[in-house]
Amino acid sequence: MKIDFWQVTDDPVEKVVTLIAKRVLGEGERLLVVSENAEQRAAIARELWQAGAESLLANGEADAPGAERQPILLSAELAPLNSAAHVILADGAFRASEGFARVFLLFPPDAASAARVAWRALDGREDVTRTYFAQEDGKWVKKG
Repeated sequence: MKIDFWQVTDDPVEKVVTLIAKRVLGEGERLLVVSENAEQRAAIARELWQAGAESLLANGEADAPGAERQPILLSAELAPLNSAAHVILADGAFRASEGFARVFLLFPPDAASAARVAWRALDGREDVTRTYFAQEDGKWVKKG
């Protein structure tokens, strides 16, 4: 499993989710976006639909009819009803994410210490590849 830690400093989370979603869907994969905050999920949904003019970023909430058909599923729970292999933890809270091929943890600077704890908790796991990204001058830079 690949786990990417993205420290979000310049852009709003919903723009970062959209950036990742375009790549994931471009690879023919499905995506689960997890946030316990309903307002954040709504903001992410709006941004995904607005970005859809250039590429289809259809999405829906996990509790809506037809959730299993959504290429991008928004949920408060870590339950890939849409059979997603990729998950974005958009609310900055790390969760055990077994069963996913790729996990993206998006976190603000004030949650960096919790992200470091999550990073260290994965030490020694041969089944996990970790990468850290930070924003510098508006671009994403791989740090580790």
